Amino acid sequence: MSSVRVLVGTKKGAFILTADGKRQNWSVSGPHFAGWEIYHLKGSAADPNRLFASQSSGWFGQIIQRSDDGGKTWNTPGSTPEELKSEGGMPKGESNKFTYAGEVGKHMWYDGSQHPWEFKRVWHVEPSLTDPDTAYAGVEDAAIFKTTDGGKTWKELSGLRRAKGNLWQPGAGGMAVHTILLDPKNAKRIYVAISAGGAFRTDDGGVTWKPITRGLKSPFELPDPDAEVGHCVHRMTLHPSRPDVLFMQKHWDVLRTDNAGDQWNEVSGNLPTDFGFPIDVHAHEPETIYVVPITSDSLHYPPEGKLRVYRSRTGGNDWEPLSKGLPQKDCYVNILRDAMAVDQMDSCGIYFGTTGGQVYCSPDGGDNWHAIVRDLPPVYSVEVQTLK
Repeated sequence: MSSVRVLVGTKKGAFILTADGKRQNWSVSGPHFAGWEIYHLKGSAADPNRLFASQSSGWFGQIIQRSDDGGKTWNTPGSTPEELKSEGGMPKGESNKFTYAGEVGKHMWYDGSQHPWEFKRVWHVEPSLTDPDTAYAGVEDAAIFKTTDGGKTWKELSGLRRAKGNLWQPGAGGMAVHTILLDPKNAKRIYVAISAGGAFRTDDGGVTWKPITRGLKSPFELPDPDAEVGHCVHRMTLHPSRPDVLFMQKHWDVLRTDNAGDQWNEVSGNLPTDFGFPIDVHAHEPETIYVVPITSDSLHYPPEGKLRVYRSRTGGNDWEPLSKGLPQKDCYVNILRDAMAVDQMDSCGIYFGTTGGQVYCSPDGGDNWHAIVRDLPPVYSVEVQTLK
């Protein structure tokens, strides 16, 4: 029987949750890197025991951690433990340096002025689908980097920032590349999303990028209906069998494209609110998608205090609430953009984590839910590996 490994990044460390194919009894490992913010933790499709973690601290800096044994042990590729300590013995986040290529330049700031690009942290790590030593990193201030040596060194794909980067502006949570989608049928095609820069696509492996925002509407932030950049995209997802079909959760609106982002159409339908952060697609049903609506952009909690995942089996527009096993009273948690994932089991499992420290699992595509853990630090990210 296959097993599953759930990788959880939190505000105060990383946790690894494992279970057999029934997904009922779970073991918990962690916290790894206790006290550090783990923005993202993800395994390689080419080698499931190769894991990457983004370890960040406002005090000490940014480190990429790597495990080659499924999370039992970790190392900092490119640096020794001694090199990551200051003279006083405190941590020093100077591993895996992320340096913008060429002239740094400037982007818009909250007040509309120009502000120089400054590296802050890695939000998302996306390992290659075919090579365990290759991975991409989405960072704040928004840029995409690539490693081909297992995380020892990182090189910016600077063409992304040349896609009108001077007009990108931070959203409330900063300005980061938080979504990276690799096309499994076209190795040169990559999609990214930036809050609040928009959505972009490369068809040449990251040399050049184009905005893919036609059909997006942001009337308050962008009165110009033809604006190509500046849209606050919260998350995108795709099904590997149909990489030209993408789904998006935006700052208001759920949307889909059937032509690789050249045109988007709203599919919010009968959702109680179309504001939210995560969106994901069923492992075996390309037209089945999941979102978690929250009340509004100022009230980041579920409508009526009822935690409900919404599922559409028709690719959008027609939505049904899924609540069996989820709290339906006095629940005021949020689910962040990278905190939902699906496994590849025959009966597809859906997972999400909350800012209240719960990680929920549905082993039957959303019909029934139970909490794997309840008292973790606030959850930033959830990824799932299906292990043979």
